[in-house]
Amino acid sequence: VRLVESGGGLVQAGGSLSVSCAASGSTSSVTLFGWYRQAPGKQREFVASIDLNEHTTNYEDSVKDRFTISRDGTEDTVYLQMRSLNPEDTAVYYCFASGVDDWSFEDYEVWGQGTLVTVSS
Repeated sequence: VRLVESGGGLVQAGGSLSVSCAASGSTSSVTLFGWYRQAPGKQREFVASIDLNEHTTNYEDSVKDRFTISRDGTEDTVYLQMRSLNPEDTAVYYCFASGVDDWSFEDYEVWGQGTLVTVSS
């Protein structure tokens, strides 16, 4: 499975932005998609996830009422819609996917290259 993010950019505080993650390869083996972010000088932190088996979503508390994760199964694309952005949301946003390999039956986790979101005050 390969992941490619897009859609990052510069937005003013209070604004909205959507980032996308296009998945390719053996995407049928994926059970969980999600997003992490890493702000300058900080550790990477969880943002949101979507469980394809349980059909549930999960969010970090600070984004729970502002961000929405969704998946277009037809296009194998995962979206993170962000609104009411503030400068603390500035970070590189990474898409990840986890699942069970079709051949080895081993758990795996893959990451995209990241996309930068900058929120100006």
